[in-house]
Amino acid sequence: MDNMAIIVRNVTKKFGNVTVLDNVSLQVKKGTICGIIGRNGSGKTVLFKCICGLLQINEGSILVDKKEIGAIIEEPGFLKQYSGKQNLRLLASMSGKENIDIEKVLKAVGLEHAGRKKVGKYSMGMRQRLGIAQAIMENQSILILDEPMNGLDNKGVDEIRKLILDLKNEGRSIILASHNREDIQILCDQVYEMDNGKIIG
Repeated sequence: MDNMAIIVRNVTKKFGNVTVLDNVSLQVKKGTICGIIGRNGSGKTVLFKCICGLLQINEGSILVDKKEIGAIIEEPGFLKQYSGKQNLRLLASMSGKENIDIEKVLKAVGLEHAGRKKVGKYSMGMRQRLGIAQAIMENQSILILDEPMNGLDNKGVDEIRKLILDLKNEGRSIILASHNREDIQILCDQVYEMDNGKIIG
């Protein structure tokens, strides 16, 4: 695994009789951005959950340092009655990382002016930014981003693309899913296409 951050080998995942991942193999080099493109239901989110260890696989193997993973998978679940800053502070304390500079993290994702606002009043795009803040705040070296541009306007998309490229330049290894080919073309060093639980290109 010397220069690889993630190695997925011949992974199959079934729910009952339904095969959701069918003999999937891929590799993500350290310090690069790997894109997974595919329509909804192609298996991207299930693959990400398997890489994070949230789902057990039926066959195959996944090599990754789970302690180094920061992830945003599906819409992030935050406590709506608390502010963005309070949510991040709570999550940091749960993992014993109280010394995180939350203000700096909020600024990185463009939420420096909304940190005190209750999450229940956030737009979808703001919640998405807060999810990315959660994924990066502990300085993990591997980031798993499932549709990170969801709910963002054009300006927001440009800002988050820049943030993702900045994170890569800091040496992070990133795997992201998108159904937007433009995101993939601009950001990714390597691309896999998924359909019906298989890698098709």
